[in-house]
Amino acid sequence: MTIATPADLFLDVRGVAKRFGENVVLSGVDLAVPRGSVITVLGKSGTGKSVFLKCLAGIVRPDSGEIRFDGNPLNAGDAACRTEFRRRCSYLFQSNALLDSLTVLENVALPLEVTTQMPNREIRQRCLEALSQLDLEGNRDRFPGQLSGGMQKRVALARAIVTRPELVLFDEPTAGLDPLRRNAVFEMIVKYQRQFGFTAVLVTHDLPEALVASDQVALLDAGRMHFQGTPAAFNASDDPTVRAFRDSAGELRDTIAALRRGETIQNKNDL
Repeated sequence: MTIATPADLFLDVRGVAKRFGENVVLSGVDLAVPRGSVITVLGKSGTGKSVFLKCLAGIVRPDSGEIRFDGNPLNAGDAACRTEFRRRCSYLFQSNALLDSLTVLENVALPLEVTTQMPNREIRQRCLEALSQLDLEGNRDRFPGQLSGGMQKRVALARAIVTRPELVLFDEPTAGLDPLRRNAVFEMIVKYQRQFGFTAVLVTHDLPEALVASDQVALLDAGRMHFQGTPAAFNASDDPTVRAFRDSAGELRDTIAALRRGETIQNKNDL
């Protein structure tokens, strides 16, 4: 596995392990995240990508391993350290997690209302600025159910950046979207990451888009990070695990062609 080792790592993950009962999900995961970068963690469905991201966010407690944020260890028992991390980090849920009973403006304001002592007038101004930056100012009084899927994703991002975080964690940000909307979400993430300067860690299985949008990609497989490096290095890798994930579309094309020729294909039974 290729590990980036820049001098200024913003997030440094070493040996993170997690199991649920007899099910070992993570068995010693490493990840090096340079400050100001976009890092995408790839992997098949069910490989533990979302569990890994929740471990980074503190939503799930790892069984072992170390996570260092801006040079400092994130210890589960250190309340002050965790509070500082939550102040500087945002999490964008796969489902967006918008509250249907609140307007767009109220949804975006929620993290400021819960985590700060900011006056209401200042909260409103900060939220209106975030909505304006994401071209949502005309929808501030609408409810999530009145918005398209892409607009809901932008509202969720507005809520994630309204606290002006230094790190944003994206859990399957394109889940359930068609190819055009997937492209739009990746464009949105890169655009606003460049605009606001936060560090972004994404988990997804959308390989083509991730290779275009990311500074680095990592491949999670069998509980470990099997690869980390640039998209170019990923495309050039001869590692069998990388090739199996990267070249699956080509293998499907060859299999379909063989089936159309009447050849017998062995069932791989990996669904």
